[in-house]
Order: sequence, then structure tokens, then C-alpha cells
Amino acid sequence: MELSTLWFLLLAVLWIGYLSLEGFDFGVGLLTRRFARDETERRVLINTIGPVWDGNEVWVITAVGATFAAFPEWYATAWSAYYLPLVLILLTLIGRGLAFEYRAKGDTDAWRARWDLVIFAGSIVPAFLWGVLLATFVQGLPLDAGHDFAGDLTDIVTPYTLLGGLVTLSLALLHGAHYIALKTVGDIRDRAGRLAGRLAVPVALVVAGFLAWTLLRDDSPSRLAAATALVAVVAIAAGATAIARGREGWAFVATFAAVAGTVATLFAALYPDVLPSTLDAANGLTTANASSSDYTLTVMTWVAVPFVPVVLLYQSWVYWAFRKRIGVQHIP
Repeated sequence: MELSTLWFLLLAVLWIGYLSLEGFDFGVGLLTRRFARDETERRVLINTIGPVWDGNEVWVITAVGATFAAFPEWYATAWSAYYLPLVLILLTLIGRGLAFEYRAKGDTDAWRARWDLVIFAGSIVPAFLWGVLLATFVQGLPLDAGHDFAGDLTDIVTPYTLLGGLVTLSLALLHGAHYIALKTVGDIRDRAGRLAGRLAVPVALVVAGFLAWTLLRDDSPSRLAAATALVAVVAIAAGATAIARGREGWAFVATFAAVAGTVATLFAALYPDVLPSTLDAANGLTTANASSSDYTLTVMTWVAVPFVPVVLLYQSWVYWAFRKRIGVQHIP
């Protein structure tokens, strides 16, 4: 396997890790607005992700950094084209992190309500826009012969990419409901399970429609893309069955698989391109013409091989250490 292909696969894994882990963070943040009935329940929801949310964000930092190092042409073209949405994502993520830390620093309802709005915005905006941007990779952008972006915002905001944003947003909401059911006790747990059951069908329809559209964009879609798309839809159905039986752990694993299948389908449909050109296919970026030198990719591989397992082990330990359920009785 060529090193450029290997790093394309590693980038797919990083995005799967980010959207699967940060995805339930986003879902919990969304549910703090309407699902939580009072301040105590809101604190329960925030406390479920308190030990892990900042570690989950490391995945996107790694994904962006790996893109810069392994595929500098892809990085330069894509991130210059996505400047406005990326600024929105960055600002809302910064605000979300601040809100988690500062909402407890004031004693008034107005103070907490303002930070709760920031948490909601910091959850809904990235959850939606990441899906838009990933869908744009598959759709392609108008690139000139120098691989420079030659369009405007209307080339990014299309029906296909908006549906992609709705997919990641809806998956985050379902994933967050499963996580809350897994991490809480009492009435919150029961209500989260019922909410997840109601969300399953509409989320499955949105995901199935988007993935079918993705496969139909290609005259001869790969078997891998078709298989991962099927996994995503079946996983949502399996999650609905598990949550109905009170098996929250398996339901959470199922939506993890649904997110993974969705992202894997996008990358499988994209390969060997990394950013197609809608002006001329010859102007598009591929794993071959957008990658760094073999020497650079070799050094990166030798660095990644020993350190990635260490990071995975550490993050797994964090989840194990904070595995216990919480409820309103644990809030002083």
C-alpha cells in the first residue's frame, strides 16, 4: 500500500474518531436546552461529559494537523475555501469550552442562561458545519489549473452539503441521547431512552437518503462505500432495538457504528480523490498529487505508529475511570 493511501485511511479514522466521540458531546450540549427541565438536570448532563469533552476535541486537532503534514495541497485549498465556516466553527468551539468553565462562576440565573446559550451554539454550529464541509469534499469545488479555489460560498452551500450537515447534526443528537441514557440514572435515563427511540426513525431516513445520494453521485460506486452505508443504516436500527430493551451500552455502540459507517462511506466514495474539481476533472486533487514526499510520509508513519496506541490507551482509561452513572441526587 502506498503511504499516501495509508495516510488517507488514517485521516478517515481520525474523522471517525472525532465525530463519534465529539458527536455525543454535541448531542448532550444540544439537549441541555429543551431536554433538561431545570438547573439541576442541566448540571447532570454537563457533568456526564465534563471529564471527556476536551479530550475528544484533540481528534479534530490531530486530523487537521495530519492533513497539513500529509496532504499540504489539500489543506491549503480546502481551508482557504472554507475560511468563513471554519471561523464560525472555531469561535463557537472556543465559546463552548469557556461556557463549560464559566457557567458555574456566577450565582444568577441570567448568568447561567447566557452561558447555556453559548453551549447550545457551540454544539449545533460545529455539528452541522462539519457535515457540510465533509460533504463538500465528495461534491467537489471549482478549482482552477493551479488547484486554487475559484468559487464562492454558494459552491459550498448546496442541497447535498446541507443534507450532509443535517446528517451529522441528527446523528449527534441521537448519539447524545444514547450517551445520556448510558451515563445517568432515574428519570433522566428513562426520558433519554424514550427520546432516542423517537429519534431513530427520522435519523435513519435522513442518513439513508444522504448516503444513497452519495452513492448515486458515482456512476460505479465502490463496494466498500455501499457496505459502510449499509452498516450505518443497520446500526441505527440496532440502536433503536437496544435502547428499547434498556441496553444503553449497546445502543451507544450502535450509534458509534452509525457515525463511523457514515464517515467511512464519504471517504470511500471520495477515494482516490481528496478534493475533486467541478470545473475540470484534471484540476482536482488526489492522494497522488496532493500528498507530501515519501520521506515526509515515512517519518510521519514512524511517529504515528508508537504514539497513536498510547493516546488510545490513555483516552480509554479516562472513559473507564469516569464510567459510573450520575443523577440529580449527586448534584449538591
